[in-house]
Amino acid sequence: MQWYIDRLDELKKAKPLYSVCGDDCAVCPRYLAQTDDELHQTAVFWHQVGWRDRVVSNEEIRCRGCGSRKSCAFMLLPCLQEKGLDQCADCSEHPCGKIRRMLTQSAEKESQCRKACGDDHMFALLKRAFYEKERNLQLKI
Repeated sequence: MQWYIDRLDELKKAKPLYSVCGDDCAVCPRYLAQTDDELHQTAVFWHQVGWRDRVVSNEEIRCRGCGSRKSCAFMLLPCLQEKGLDQCADCSEHPCGKIRRMLTQSAEKESQCRKACGDDHMFALLKRAFYEKERNLQLKI
């Protein structure tokens, strides 16, 4: 994703913006991609990493924020909505099986992401974006 690599220095300074699952949206390519080319490069990368089974359309890869999605890859958002909570830490069952599964699934994808990157600096930002959930959510599991 050349557009992402071109912004590495700027992104390293980005103030964190954590999602419900602990991803850092401030450095997430899906969240940041704006142009058709950026969205397409992101969709191609998502397929290379294995986060999608095919290169999806720009419309499908475009991030509109967690609250706008009907589903959540980790099923955390529907759970929060069902319980009327703002964050998982407010739940009496926290950390629950959904959180543990999320951390396991995320860890399983990290090596695939590293392999698809090819650039250490890019991977460092993607690690910050997707693979520091436990720290970002300040979990002690």
